Amino acid sequence: MNLPPTLGDLRKSAFSESRLRTRKTKDELRENLMARLRAGGPIFPGIVGYEDTVVPQIINAVLSRHNFILLGLRGQAKSRILRALTALLDPQMPYIAGCEIRDNPYEPICKRCRTLIAEQGDKTPIAWLTPDERYVEKLATPDVTIGDLIGDIDPIKAARGGHDLASELTVHYGLLPRANRGIFAINELPDLAGKIQVGLFNIMQEGDVQIKGYPLRLPLDVALVFSANPEDYTARGKIVTPLKDRIGSEIRTHYPGTLEEGISITEQEAWSRRDGMDLNIPKYVREVVERVAFLAREDKKIDKRSGVSQRLPISVLENVISNAERRALRNSEKLIVPRIGDIYAALPSITGKLELEYEGEMKGADHVARELIRVAVAKTFDDYFKDLNLQQVVQWFELGGEIKLADTAGAREALEGLKNIQGLTEKLAPVGIKSKDATEVLVSAAEFVLEGLHAHRRIGRSEERVFQAEKHPKRNERQQEREEEPTPFRGRRPYN
Repeated sequence: MNLPPTLGDLRKSAFSESRLRTRKTKDELRENLMARLRAGGPIFPGIVGYEDTVVPQIINAVLSRHNFILLGLRGQAKSRILRALTALLDPQMPYIAGCEIRDNPYEPICKRCRTLIAEQGDKTPIAWLTPDERYVEKLATPDVTIGDLIGDIDPIKAARGGHDLASELTVHYGLLPRANRGIFAINELPDLAGKIQVGLFNIMQEGDVQIKGYPLRLPLDVALVFSANPEDYTARGKIVTPLKDRIGSEIRTHYPGTLEEGISITEQEAWSRRDGMDLNIPKYVREVVERVAFLAREDKKIDKRSGVSQRLPISVLENVISNAERRALRNSEKLIVPRIGDIYAALPSITGKLELEYEGEMKGADHVARELIRVAVAKTFDDYFKDLNLQQVVQWFELGGEIKLADTAGAREALEGLKNIQGLTEKLAPVGIKSKDATEVLVSAAEFVLEGLHAHRRIGRSEERVFQAEKHPKRNERQQEREEEPTPFRGRRPYN
């Protein structure tokens, strides 16, 4: 498509319609959203789990031409949703070439563009913006100034151009004017100092901004959107009340509501393609990884106000695949199949994402993470093997059997040992395993059974990943936890 290069050509094109000449950004978003709703299909492709909760509220806000804020804990796709709003903008938008604030050729608001049109008329050059170029994002930090956001005097521009400091041509525009005729997003709004938040009042209510030191008002055309974490209201700052009053809609985001939604998000976002090697991620491995995040969000040892980001299962799955890839490379295997042991090897991608309460800090992040994995394995194991009799496998260990399954052990080596466990390889049908499946797949499924039995305290496992008989099979889980806790000192301490 050939786009008009000059103002005269623009006036002869389809962009000369009176509706397009004066249409504001919020009206543009509204009209394109209405067209999508009529056509059907997803409004924000790639956003999973919000179809019946968050997305309808965003649709209502856009249809109402509201400035809105997404309020939610970390890792709830707030920034991604804000950036997805560009899909509701027109494919191309004309503006006066060289204009810092992307002036409308039919209604210029800056002095430079008005002068240019007066001098060149229909020969005024026109440039075009894509939707992504019309999205301006700023991460709020305490050091942001009004000059950064709105604008300020630029003495260098005045000196180079020979302008008087009182001239409008000496203005250095901030991010907000440069987002004119587009979307301006501020992430982590409470981190913005209160006196700087005040600078947004005019643009949100009267639709203009005032540049410092000038009797000048710019009637900008901007759709303002924000994101914030509820924790920030007390930890680092707050949104000043008059600004909250000017935000049209406050939309709450949330974590995935079901395990299936979480798995879909993790599968979509995790980097799982490994060049040169085939990858087979068993469903039960994905479920265990996702359950770790679900359990962490409910665990009393983890700070719920901070939340457990969806980045946790994404990072864990990537680490799990990498550990399985490392094993495959060391053993010259062409198929990568993650095991439950690889999830334990991915502890570094869990511990850094957990904000612990006092009880959790006393136990340590590693202990908390390992317990989360154990419980996740137990729950996933029950989904597949709850009604299956595995007593024959347990008895093999009780009769003195042992097997070591290091996370670096090759599939062939591991399978030779697993075949010695009576009744194990014949019990893998619930996870969809057949005798003709690849060795790597068989080993992964068999290890899952052993890890599940260990998670239920039916067999034991050492730190070196040696599976053996449970030393105290009749103890319940709470009794074992008590015995693992250090005994408090009760006697008198000796003098040095």
